[in-house]
Amino acid sequence: MARYTEARCRLCRREGVKLYLKGDRCYSNRCAMERRNFPPGQHGRARRKVTEYALQLREKQKLRRIYGVLEAQFRNYFEKAERQRGITGENLLRLLERRLDNVVYRLGLASSRAEARQLVRHGHFQVNGRKVNIPSYLVRVGDRISVAANSKESPRIKELMERAAQNTPPAWLSYDADAATGEVLAYPARDQIDVPVREHLIVELYSR
Repeated sequence: MARYTEARCRLCRREGVKLYLKGDRCYSNRCAMERRNFPPGQHGRARRKVTEYALQLREKQKLRRIYGVLEAQFRNYFEKAERQRGITGENLLRLLERRLDNVVYRLGLASSRAEARQLVRHGHFQVNGRKVNIPSYLVRVGDRISVAANSKESPRIKELMERAAQNTPPAWLSYDADAATGEVLAYPARDQIDVPVREHLIVELYSR
């Protein structure tokens, strides 16, 4: 499976905003954005003319990188969002939020989406009592996401469960700390999705 294997901090610097790709490190003074708040490379500090296309491209790249989605998969999400009723940009964000790895992250059961993706792939979570190891699995209203019984003894999973008990999930999710189970109450509205992206620019990009 293709995946990004280079330094993730370069992605934040390239987009000029924290994407929170490395979990706890992003909240500390070790974050690259705190020390080098300019694009990577020898021309990173140079002033560049920003075109309309460049703005649209940067928004698309930013959203892709936040959710850890590669180009072809992102295009598939966009085409699916375009076929749905409603505003295409909001539909796109809603689809990305419904990914299982993102839901695990939103519930507080992972420190980053990258860690959530790895934990899902390793079979640490169940959806409605059945193991699902596909990070891109789209949850539905009423789905219950739980920690697999044989994973609850893992030191890292225990630590994450304790963290999730102190976490407040978004309004479209609920979490039962005693059962280590989350539930999808509704699909997220735009004001419940806290990603710093102007999705209308992405729609404009793909409409060229």
